[in-house]
Amino acid sequence: MKIVVFGLIVLLAIAHQDFWWWDRIDPLVFGFMPVSLAYHAGVSVAAALLWALAVKYCWPAMAEDGAAQREDRRAGGAEESS
Repeated sequence: MKIVVFGLIVLLAIAHQDFWWWDRIDPLVFGFMPVSLAYHAGVSVAAALLWALAVKYCWPAMAEDGAAQREDRRAGGAEESS
């Protein structure tokens, strides 16, 4: 799954370069938004969803374990010094 996520990141980076709509205002999406702005809004939503996939499938488990251990040490140290 990591390879799929990394491939989607590359595709999203390529899709972000929308030079074909730079000089176009028409058509208006929803009657008020230029098509290039709507395209970038869609790319932003896709980036958020892709980031959620990356966190779910690519985040290292040991990073969570290390964070939990540091939090336990902080909590233990705070109680001992009180």
